[in-house]
Formats: sequence, structure tokens, C-alpha cells
Amino acid sequence: MIRFLLRFTGMWVLAGGFVALVLDGVRSIAASQVVMTPLGVAWLVTSEASLNHVQAFISETLSPRMWDLLAPPLLQAPLFLVLGVIGAALLALGWRRPAH
Repeated sequence: MIRFLLRFTGMWVLAGGFVALVLDGVRSIAASQVVMTPLGVAWLVTSEASLNHVQAFISETLSPRMWDLLAPPLLQAPLFLVLGVIGAALLALGWRRPAH
């Protein structure tokens, strides 16, 4: 059951990454230059409160310096790439190994 949930969630996240890639492609064609939506921008637009909660949680639990070191590169990464990596990881975790 857990493998099914991992694969199901992985497929949806991977599909979201594909949608983000297509939207960035359409915007790139319209602008005649490469356009990539960063994770931070998409997160800020969809739920600013959750981004603030994650920042507060990491700063209080681990260290404010940890947020300053890890967050900027991650939040500047293209959304389609982040979703693609997370989706592929979930699919890999839910993959059933062939019996020998």
C-alpha cells in the first residue's frame, strides 16, 4: 500500500513538473528568450504563509545560518527541475524490485 502511495504521489509530482516545463516553454517562445520559473517565486505566489512557516521552522530548529546557506540555491532552482527530481525520487522509492 505504501509503495502504491509513493508511486501515485510521484506520478502526480512528476506530472506537475512536466506542466511547469511546458508553461516555461510557452513563456520562452512568447518572450523569445529562455524563461524559467524559480521554485521560490512559485512557492511565494501559491502560499506565502507556508514559505514563512518553513523559514521560521528551519531557523528555530536548526540554525538561521542553515536557512541562509541552503535556501537561496534551492529557491532559485527551476520549478520543473525540483518537481522532476522529487517525483523521480518518489517513484524510485515505490518501485517494486523484480523477483529472481
